[in-house]
Amino acid sequence: MSSVIIVILVTLGTLFVLLSAIGLVRMPDTYMRISVNTKAATLGVGLILVGTAVFFNDLSTTSRALVIILFVFLTAPVSAHLIGRASYFMGVKLWKGSVMDDLRGKYQKNSHVLKSEIDDTPRNNVDHSRSEDDIVK
Repeated sequence: MSSVIIVILVTLGTLFVLLSAIGLVRMPDTYMRISVNTKAATLGVGLILVGTAVFFNDLSTTSRALVIILFVFLTAPVSAHLIGRASYFMGVKLWKGSVMDDLRGKYQKNSHVLKSEIDDTPRNNVDHSRSEDDIVK
């Protein structure tokens, strides 16, 4: 019975890691790649580690797997957020099909201040609008 559970957990984990890799290649911009990679890979690694803990059925291995899962679940979203935020502040363009830019007009590139409301000095703000040269026809 435990071998069936192990096979299911590791197979699901492997499928989520595979979906993460496919999403990394298929998504159109940096922000979507970060999102899909963080979510799918975190879940995939977690499932594989749970399968490892069930396979070894040992307190030492199980506790190590649980600590690794906790570490990955705590650090992956934070690091993805920081990478996405740094990308936005560096001026990485959004996908042309993006519907909303929540930070438009709120980040000043000179002072690196992020405000909660739209700033009235647009010359200091990061501009993610697409020019005609950026659009591939």
